[in-house]
This record gives sequence, structure tokens and C-alpha cells, in this order.
Amino acid sequence: MTAGSGPAKTEARKPRADAQRNRDRLLEAAKAAFADLGPEVSLEEIARRAGVGIGTLYRHFPTRDAIVAAVYRHEVEQLAGAATHLLETLPPGEALHQWMRLFVDYVATKKVMAAALSAIVDGPTRLYASSGPRITEAMDLLVGRAKASGEIRADTDANDLLRALVGFAYANLSPSASPDPGWRDSALRLIDVLMAGLKSTR
Repeated sequence: MTAGSGPAKTEARKPRADAQRNRDRLLEAAKAAFADLGPEVSLEEIARRAGVGIGTLYRHFPTRDAIVAAVYRHEVEQLAGAATHLLETLPPGEALHQWMRLFVDYVATKKVMAAALSAIVDGPTRLYASSGPRITEAMDLLVGRAKASGEIRADTDANDLLRALVGFAYANLSPSASPDPGWRDSALRLIDVLMAGLKSTR
């Protein structure tokens, strides 16, 4: 190893960090652009909102399908990863409650992006299928910890709870492109009722 190898390695890390920041900015910009302007928003507009050139966008996401799929995967990863973070900062029962509220926001994003996801060349089925296990694992972890702490009933089943949560979120969404503006508040109220019923009586 030469005396100059350390600084060279440090310098080599900078483009990777910059690239990651650009990627993150593009994902957030794309999510907002799909919500504001719909599935046909131009890639140029996404790049503009992210504050990068179109060439930078194409280096990260060579096609529209690539950025649509990446936004969706990013939302899934954020939701799944939130389970561990919440358990590190809150009592298990409260962590479960807050994660279910985040699930509602995830469904809202998925609804906004539904048209763009459906336009993917291979369709969204494989994308949805790959996200299911990550969400199920997060729910299993949260429910297991909440039961172990005695904060929710010992007979609570994670799969039953996830089905109820999906029902709360999707039952309140209109099949049209413009859902009832009150659907999110309704879903959150139902989650509060569900959590009240899950509390352990011991």
C-alpha cells in the first residue's frame, strides 16, 4: 500500500455518496411528480424536480419502467424497515400501532402510482409479489414483540391483523382515480379501534 492510497480511497467514495444522494432525490421527486401530475409525467420533469440533469436520471433509471418500479420498491423497503426502527424507539404495542398507520400511507402512495405501475411492460404482478414477504415479515416481527411484552392479546395472529389492515385501507379507497378525500382519516380511526380491541386484559 502506498502513502497516497488512503486519500485516493476517500476520494473514490465521494462519487458513490453523491450518486446515492442523487438516486434518493430522484425517487422522492418521482413519487411527488406521480402524485401531482399523474402517470404520464415526463422524465425531464422528474429530473428537474430532483435538481439533476436528465443524463443523471438515465444513469440511475434507464427507462420509465425502471424508475416506477424503483419508487415502489423504495416505499416497500421504507415500510418494512420502519418496523425495526419503531421497535428501537417505542414500546412494542405503540410501535405496532404506528407501523399500521404508516401502512395506510404506503397504500395511498400505491394508489397514486397504480396507473404507472400497471403500465410497466411486464405488469406489476411480479413487483407486488416480491413486496409481500417483506411486509409480512415486518408485521410478524411487530406482533411477536407486542405479544411477548404483554401489550396485546396472546391470541393475536399477525396474518389476521394484516388482512384487517388491508381491508381498512382498500375498502376506503374509491376505484376511481380520485378517492374519497376522507378515506385516510377513516382508515386511521379504524386502526385505533382495532388496537383498542387488541390490548391485553391481563
